Amino acid sequence: MNKIRRRSFLAQAGGLGALALVCAAAPRRAGSDPLGMPIGIQLWSVKDALQADPAGTLQKLRQIGYRNVETAGFAGLSAREFRQLVDAAGLKCPSAHLDFMHVEPEALFEAAHSLGAQYAVASILRVGSGATPELSPALKGAAGVLKGMTLDDARKTAELANRIGAQAKKTGLQFAYHNHFFEFVDMGGGAIAYDVLLRETDPDLVKFQIDCGWMKISGYDPVDYLHKYPGRFPMLHVKDFEPTTDPASKVAPGLRVGTELGRGFIDYKPIFAAARAAGLKYYFAEQEGPFEHLTPLEAAKVSYGYLHSMRV
Repeated sequence: MNKIRRRSFLAQAGGLGALALVCAAAPRRAGSDPLGMPIGIQLWSVKDALQADPAGTLQKLRQIGYRNVETAGFAGLSAREFRQLVDAAGLKCPSAHLDFMHVEPEALFEAAHSLGAQYAVASILRVGSGATPELSPALKGAAGVLKGMTLDDARKTAELANRIGAQAKKTGLQFAYHNHFFEFVDMGGGAIAYDVLLRETDPDLVKFQIDCGWMKISGYDPVDYLHKYPGRFPMLHVKDFEPTTDPASKVAPGLRVGTELGRGFIDYKPIFAAARAAGLKYYFAEQEGPFEHLTPLEAAKVSYGYLHSMRV
């Protein structure tokens, strides 16, 4: 299946990323990887370089030190062709972000198997019907798919996730749902869609991939969820945002500025410690552009240095 894209509809609308205003700096002193697990990267972080030179970009990521990758499209290649480049670079692809909103699950599962992935991940299953959030200029074009997820939206999404999860299980894959920030909009009395998704999905059929950055800037703590729902979160996205003088809860998530790991406000040590106890299997660094002061590959090197030097 050619050109199965993660968030392809968002890329056309300007991307689903915070505006990155970052400064170049050397990575921290190298050390052992946190949790004793190979460091992974979500390939959306280097999507332009990957499109221009898929083989060379994968090889550069391996040279930086990454061992696992998570796909976000296949750079115009088939999944099988892309797998050959991943293998040639000495990388593994345990997880794939796939476009469940626009492509039939059967084709996506076939692609996941071609990649050698264990997890088939959806970042968006249904567009919310809540209010449009306050957004940075970089996200304005994607406003239509960034509406808040209401509790009713969450129930319908959970039902769909259970169906896809059952289909995935039959093919030997694990389905997982990846969050952004629209699942955390307060729907009254502190009720949020993300909690409904967790409660109303079958733990065996639907796992969750916490995007720690989006969760934190939405005012919620991954540590709390990892403690409350052990076994539901086999994967993390490790992302950071620039510090702000105001509390994160007072700054609209869509206005926060992304940065390399270690340059922002998120302390990942307690998150990794809680994730280890909760059954973490994989984690992937991710930074969403645009990139103004570093190239995506330079930024990936900084983020790798931060993770490689971390002690948990």
